[in-house]
Amino acid sequence: MITRKRLAAGVCGLLAAMTVALLPTPAVAADEPDAKSSPKVELTLDVSGSMRARDIDGQSRMAAAKQAFNEVLDAVPDDVQLGIRTLGANYRGEDRKVGCKDTRQLYPVGPLDRTEAKTAVATLTPTGWTPIGPALLGAADDLKGGNATRRIVLITDGEDTCAPLDPCQVARDIAARGIHLTVDTLGLLPDAKTRSQLSCIAEATGGTYTSVQHTKELRDRVHQLVDRAADPVVTPVATEGAQQCAKAPTLKPGLYSDREKFAEHRWYRVEVPAGQELRASVSIAADRAVNNDYGVLLRASTVHGREIVRGSEAGDGRTDVISSGLRYPKAPLEDADGDGKPTAETVCLQVSNSFSAPASVKTDPGLPVELTIDLVDGPDDASDAASFGLGHGWWLLGALVLTGLLAGLVWGWISRWRVTVWRTN
Repeated sequence: MITRKRLAAGVCGLLAAMTVALLPTPAVAADEPDAKSSPKVELTLDVSGSMRARDIDGQSRMAAAKQAFNEVLDAVPDDVQLGIRTLGANYRGEDRKVGCKDTRQLYPVGPLDRTEAKTAVATLTPTGWTPIGPALLGAADDLKGGNATRRIVLITDGEDTCAPLDPCQVARDIAARGIHLTVDTLGLLPDAKTRSQLSCIAEATGGTYTSVQHTKELRDRVHQLVDRAADPVVTPVATEGAQQCAKAPTLKPGLYSDREKFAEHRWYRVEVPAGQELRASVSIAADRAVNNDYGVLLRASTVHGREIVRGSEAGDGRTDVISSGLRYPKAPLEDADGDGKPTAETVCLQVSNSFSAPASVKTDPGLPVELTIDLVDGPDDASDAASFGLGHGWWLLGALVLTGLLAGLVWGWISRWRVTVWRTN
């Protein structure tokens, strides 16, 4: 009966789709620019005094950067909006307070005029300080607006010289805004401190860190990152879990991002229709130094608090991301009204973590969380599939028990017969 209904629904859906395809396209479709927003990239270049050093392929670091930029600008895809920001390019003095504000947009983010952009880059001369934190904040503001991919490519030869504004913390704050902006970092002949800082910035936003020794490496990597921005990606939807299920947001199938404090519990709700299976997974990233031995829990329960199923995973510090998942099938039952509409069950999803950090590590903002929700057609017998995680293995277990029982009876009868024959003889 259920199979026939599903077949009929599928035929109706196919006919409806064909009917819609034959109708004229509504005019409002043209009023959705965000659906086709161009990806945005801002190249953020260190022009501090240390870029004068002549140790990259027999030329200065600044010359190598200019050469790489010119070749990258020639190959930027037409659908990418690109801008250029500098840090340490203008102030030549020794006043640290002034030098730490020395960041400006050299070329605005938008459709690329290659000649104009190359001319702007050609005027750069290594000058001042290295205000990485302020430059990241400025670049984030430059990339505001739109729903397309946004990426900052930071190129520097040294660590930030404008503490206490920690650029790693700035990156975490940018990530916590929920604007899905990625920062990729490239270090020119970096020392250990520079590598550590640039790695931290990249990890905080889901970006990458690359150490560069030669001009070709710089050119190829920047070109690769600009091309990556043009590739279509699934952008997580920012959400905020609640402290209890009753106040939790209701999530539909999709990819979501959130922030969770250390050792916190957050709740979300999902409506699971009868005859479908909920598949959920969660990943929490350690975007800063954390203590070893941590874990993540993803738990599904009813609105009354009864646990349905859970998934958990533990880590020991060897990885930066820890994930867990669960599955919950809802039996294909019709509602009590008999109108043919399947009932839906509200499932409460709890995400918990057991992270802790040294006293010197800032715990605000919280750790980045990525939550995936999916609803698929459930198995034929949902209750059987959920039974202790054995699924249809119960049939196999029953068959093995029955086979063992019969084998034992036959072996016992044969043994008794052999003993009787032996005694007779």
